[in-house]
Amino acid sequence: MALVTTLALALMAQGPTNAVVEPATTFDVGYEELVAGQDRAAIEAIENCDGLAQDDPARLINHGIALARLGRFDEARTELEAAANSRESVDLETAEGDWVDSRRLARRALAMLEAGDFSRYYAMSMR
Repeated sequence: MALVTTLALALMAQGPTNAVVEPATTFDVGYEELVAGQDRAAIEAIENCDGLAQDDPARLINHGIALARLGRFDEARTELEAAANSRESVDLETAEGDWVDSRRLARRALAMLEAGDFSRYYAMSMR
């Protein structure tokens, strides 16, 4: 059975802001840092988490979001595609309280990446 990791990612259709809700695990998937908009710190926390497999969907999605927010779009795409194409699927809780399959959530983030939603976020953060 797949490891169920509680994570939320608010993929807002009309806004570039993405946030996660506190995971109900002891694993650090960059929750606090992403919520605070500290994407570099989120990347560091995620990359230093030894408790989760490198291919854990929650880890891949949060890492991809943080990378995209920093304008590292190719790296973000790689992480999000890995989550979208993963054989392992877990249910993740969104900020709205909905449970969404991790592959579906990763595909939504990829669609945002392709639509340039993260580009707008990155541009705003550079001001």
